[in-house]
Amino acid sequence: MTIRILPAADPDSARALTTLLTQLADAEPAQPVPDSTALLDTLAQLAAESLDELPEVVLVHERIGPVPALDLIRDLVLRFPAVGVVLVTADTSTGVLTAAMDSGARGIVTLPLGYDALAERVRAAAAWSTGMRRHLSSGTPELYAGAGGTVITVTGAKGGVGATLTAVQLALAARASGRTVALLDLDLQSGDVSSYLDVQFRRSIADLAGITDINARVLQDAVYAHDSGIALLLAPAEGERGEEVTDRVARQVLGALRSRHDVVLVDCGSQMNSATAAAVEVADHALLLVTPDVIAVRAAKRMVRLWDRLQIRKAEETVTVVNRHTRGTEIQPGLVEKVTGTKVAKTPIPAAFKELQSVVDAGRLQDLDNRSTVKQALWQLAAELDLVTVPEGGGGRRRKSSPSDRGALSLRRRGGDRGSVTVEFAGMFPMVLAVMAILWECVLYGYTYSLAGNAADEAARAATAAYAVDDDYQAQCATAGAKNLPAAWKGADIVCAPDGTLMKATVTAQVPLFFPGVDPGWQVTGTAGAALEGDS
Repeated sequence: MTIRILPAADPDSARALTTLLTQLADAEPAQPVPDSTALLDTLAQLAAESLDELPEVVLVHERIGPVPALDLIRDLVLRFPAVGVVLVTADTSTGVLTAAMDSGARGIVTLPLGYDALAERVRAAAAWSTGMRRHLSSGTPELYAGAGGTVITVTGAKGGVGATLTAVQLALAARASGRTVALLDLDLQSGDVSSYLDVQFRRSIADLAGITDINARVLQDAVYAHDSGIALLLAPAEGERGEEVTDRVARQVLGALRSRHDVVLVDCGSQMNSATAAAVEVADHALLLVTPDVIAVRAAKRMVRLWDRLQIRKAEETVTVVNRHTRGTEIQPGLVEKVTGTKVAKTPIPAAFKELQSVVDAGRLQDLDNRSTVKQALWQLAAELDLVTVPEGGGGRRRKSSPSDRGALSLRRRGGDRGSVTVEFAGMFPMVLAVMAILWECVLYGYTYSLAGNAADEAARAATAAYAVDDDYQAQCATAGAKNLPAAWKGADIVCAPDGTLMKATVTAQVPLFFPGVDPGWQVTGTAGAALEGDS
């Protein structure tokens, strides 16, 4: 059997490892990865294809960075349980050995490297990996999900851009779709998840800081089971206790939550520290909230560059969400994408604070109306992030939603109330058309009256002049009256006759039905008079 090996070490150490690995007859060493970020990315890409694409053995050198080697091993074991991880270290003390085993390593290779020791550890880890894969493949396909539950971090480019609200609504959307959801508040100094969901709970993530083995019972004691079905792990009420939550604690807690929930949402606030940096690094999706103003966009650019310098996350792996978006603002999502170098979510969040004010003030964000445009946009964002699932017909199992399923689900969520409005509008549409037709016919009536009156006035003046010189005043009357009539009204009946000292003109015009030229038989009459010349 060929053993696929992925070394993770700095360049100098990687060369020494590769030299020895190439001497193993049954080994197939891959190109070494230089840091923890590249290692996690590589394994995630392979796991997305299939379980069989993963290497049997991963060698983690003690000088790997930026994540400490033991924390990295713990994360690898949780996310990729079918991979045998071996630690390469110069420290042979009992403490290191115990810590490595507690982290899930399948063995230790000591420095300086020796061929026999390396070959023995690699083959043992590969045998264990083969057995584990056989066990996983014998069950249902759902036993192995690559990276376990999905972790999504929500970070604000600066304070007040809506990170907490977004995290809460995404968690509610995922829970409503039937998934098990945990919401972790890592805004350690000023976390407001409890305020948004009307929660009073004395336990927090700080209570887990001194615990090295976070098992199910320990986690259950610190997690608050919310009425919505979301498991909440809150920030400490005393802001100074936030210093107890280190990157090690954050990784352990996220690993424990990931292994027990389908979706883990993390509110990272807007302040960077070791805990939030660790969360962003291990997350499957890192969201960066920004508002469409210059200050926020600049802050987002600084945050992205900071993550890149610290090798936490690359810009192209970050998803920026534009909050409080309006069509009239000068800063649109395309500009944000260009400035920050990130991917911008297809779904912007509209500016509609009035919809939120009552539920925010009451501390019950879970009661936000389904008709809210903000809620509809955030739940559509959840579909964009694959946080929603739809039930398969005839069974109780869930499957990941396809693009068409997500579109239908999104339409159902947004259209639950909107659909009834559409039906009501469809029922009222004939009435609307009838009212518009009546109003238009009234306009035609008024216009015909105006034309008839003006034609009668012209006809009366022309007939008066012709009558004074004994000309054919009736012909002059008809010609003058019809002169300014539009073509559709040319058939008007125009008659002039002396009436005492006046020449009186009468114009009878047809009122068209909806469109000029359509004659329903309706008539209006306009009259006018002019004094006969020479009479007193």
